[in-house]
Amino acid sequence: MTLLGVSELSRSFEGVTALKDVTFDVAAGGVHAIIGPNGAGKTTLFNLVTGLHRPTRGRVLLGDADVTGARPSSMAARGLSRTFQNLQIFFNMSALENVMVGAHLHSDRRLSSSLFRLRGLGRGERAAADRARALMAEVGLDAYAGAAAAAMPYGALKRLEIARALASRPKLLLLDEPAAGLNLAETAAIGYLIRKIAASGVTVLLVEHNMRLVMEISDRVLVLDRGQLLADGTAAEVRADPQVVRAYLGTRADTAKESRRA
Repeated sequence: MTLLGVSELSRSFEGVTALKDVTFDVAAGGVHAIIGPNGAGKTTLFNLVTGLHRPTRGRVLLGDADVTGARPSSMAARGLSRTFQNLQIFFNMSALENVMVGAHLHSDRRLSSSLFRLRGLGRGERAAADRARALMAEVGLDAYAGAAAAAMPYGALKRLEIARALASRPKLLLLDEPAAGLNLAETAAIGYLIRKIAASGVTVLLVEHNMRLVMEISDRVLVLDRGQLLADGTAAEVRADPQVVRAYLGTRADTAKESRRA
C-alpha cells in the first residue's frame, strides 16, 4: 500500500530551482531514506511534503488524499509527524511536558472542559502524562521523565523530539538528520531506535548524511542530486549505482584519494 505519493514535485525560490520534477512513492512499512549532497534539495522536499512550503508544481498524496500545500496541522491530523535537524524543543518545559505537547491532537480541547476543569479533563491529562512516560521509556529516556528539558544532554534531546513526534500517533514519521551531532555510540542507538519504530508499524522516512547508518537501517534509499531524483532502490542497489558513486558516495572517496596524493 502506498502511504505517501510525490508526483512531479518542483519548487523554485526567486528563480532558483531547488527541486525539479521529483516523483516517488513511499510504501507503508519499513525505513526509507533520502540522501544527497548538500544543496541537493532534501530539506526542501521535506518542507513541501509537510506543508511548510507550497510547491511551484506537482502533487503530494497522503494515502488517497491530495494534501498538496496543506497546513502542517492538517498533515499531523492525517497521520504525518516530523522532527527537525535543528532541535525544536520547548526549553521552558519539562521533558515530560514536551512529549505531552505532541499528543494535543488526541486530547480533550472542548472549551467547557478547559474553563471549568471538569473531572474528565483531569483524567485526560493523567492519561496523556502516562502515555508520555511510556513513550519516553520506549525511546530510552525513562531516566529523564522528571527532568527539565534545558538540563538534558544533546543526544537525549534528539530522542525527546522523536518521542514528542510519536505522541501524535503518526502513520508516517519524517526524521530530519536524526544522527546529526551524535557520537558513534549514540548513532548506533538511534539506528536501533529507528528500526524499532518501524517494526512497531510506523513508516519512517528520513534525511540523513551518515551513510553507514543509512545503509545499515534503510529498506529503500532515494538519492537526490541538484534537485532531481538520481536513484531509487535498495541500499545495495544504490551503493552499487555508478551515478550515485560519482554524485555523492564517490565525492568523499575522491577527496580521500587527493589527500593521500598530497
